[in-house]
Amino acid sequence: MTQKEEYESRTEQLLLPIMEQHQFELVDVEYVKEGSNWYLRAYIDKPGGITVDDCEIVSRALSDLLDKEDFIKDAYILEVSSPGLGRPLKKDKDFARSIGEEVEIRLYRALNHRKEYEGILKSFDKDTVTILADEEELIINRADMALIRLALDF
Repeated sequence: MTQKEEYESRTEQLLLPIMEQHQFELVDVEYVKEGSNWYLRAYIDKPGGITVDDCEIVSRALSDLLDKEDFIKDAYILEVSSPGLGRPLKKDKDFARSIGEEVEIRLYRALNHRKEYEGILKSFDKDTVTILADEEELIINRADMALIRLALDF
């Protein structure tokens, strides 16, 4: 496990009781460097959407726990937010919640001379995603996907 993965995993463990207490869903945790700053980000959700007050409650509780545990060596900026409309599908629960929804997929390399697909998410397993695109079922390896997210209609 890399240091990044360890920080994300330990932060998830600290967040789970907070999520349960407030009946929020933990969507993702990421520890990333942008420019010269490290960011520890927690993305949370709930039916009806997350408010600024919800983010503040989680941020304060998590910040206290992180100060107490003090396992992150670098200076970092803590952010707690909603994952937003265009959030990527990462975890199995994201895929399960999105069955029957229209998704956008971007591939690292072309499949059938295309690197981008839109279609209805039909099923998934640990290795593949099946979508209905242009009235045909298409099976795509998850390892080949640079991005999969819900399609945005405007």
